Amino acid sequence: MALKRQKKVPQIPRTREKSIDKMKYSTPKKKEGEIEYICNVYFYFNPHSKKQQYCFSVEKIKLFSSLNYELTLMAEKKKKEIDISVLGLKAKQVYFTESGPAVGSVCFEDVYGEHIVNLIKPDGTINSADFSFNMFKKEIILLKEFMPAKKNNRKFCKFKVADSYFTFGS
Repeated sequence: MALKRQKKVPQIPRTREKSIDKMKYSTPKKKEGEIEYICNVYFYFNPHSKKQQYCFSVEKIKLFSSLNYELTLMAEKKKKEIDISVLGLKAKQVYFTESGPAVGSVCFEDVYGEHIVNLIKPDGTINSADFSFNMFKKEIILLKEFMPAKKNNRKFCKFKVADSYFTFGS
């Protein structure tokens, strides 16, 4: 029995994109709280653009042994608030694999004064930290870590200032 010829091309459904706002307002499932990520904040001199930047590097604590992964991040900066959402893992295209954590980073140029940094997981869990940035004194100070009031919110990230990663241009 022959198949019927299609009159028009079937439509493929589009995938749902998760925006930062949708992740922020979704309610996560209740889970045990354990630290999964470390967010390092440091000064970074970009040699290509020759500009000094603030870099937020999110690192997964779990070590991967078979493939090299990197974290896919999406960032959004509003007035005094920086939202960084973790979208997922992506395998790096390298010939040699080595065990290590998945790392992703986001850099900003125009961050001065006090800012609240929100790290958002895809399930809607949010961890926040309050930082003070001073380019002239070349210092970053972690003022406090906190969790916004939200149902089933849990601690999954540790924020720290990574002085050993600082790079400055001449």
